[in-house]
Amino acid sequence: MLQFTKLFDLSIPLGEETAAYPGDPSYDREEIYSLDKGDPVKLSRITMSAHAGTHIDLPAHFLSDSKTIESYPPEEFILPAQVAEIDNPSFVEKDELLTKEIGTELALLFKTANSRQGLLSTGCFTENYVSLSPAAALYCVEKRTRLVGLDYLSVDRYGDQNYPVHHILLKNGIIVLESINLEEVPEGEYTLVCLPLKLKGAEASPVRAVLLK
Repeated sequence: MLQFTKLFDLSIPLGEETAAYPGDPSYDREEIYSLDKGDPVKLSRITMSAHAGTHIDLPAHFLSDSKTIESYPPEEFILPAQVAEIDNPSFVEKDELLTKEIGTELALLFKTANSRQGLLSTGCFTENYVSLSPAAALYCVEKRTRLVGLDYLSVDRYGDQNYPVHHILLKNGIIVLESINLEEVPEGEYTLVCLPLKLKGAEASPVRAVLLK
């Protein structure tokens, strides 16, 4: 039996108030059948981007001929994890990571001012969020990181149409986990569980991400 003393739910609620990255379809849930209207069941139709809410990006998001979600075994999404608290108000930078004891071959989750300011709970997209620098992404490659997580909608700086951080991480097989709420999570070591839906041909999927201590 799995033993843990604390569980942190990192997932943000999916609802009409959930902010979408500019250009992505917004989340929508339509009630097709309703118990309140006398139907025998309640049944909903959901419309959203595969990148809605808390979600993972796979290499197929940017790289052709890459594996899609159904090709990954579930254990790829259950990983030892480290939460690193970042002080820089603009970027996760390599220089700050060098001051920390970053482990190898694990999920590395960055807790930034995005979480401390509650940006994911406002319901509105902001262009001014903490993102990763390319140098920090390359450092993750050096550490053989298996998954990189950030507490906002994109690991790349808004407006950078080259998406350098996505390209660096994904071309090296590093899964990207975005829109995780780390507000209540202390820096430290955990087990991450972020199982995606088994969507055939998909480059991304919403997840229910939790950390176990």
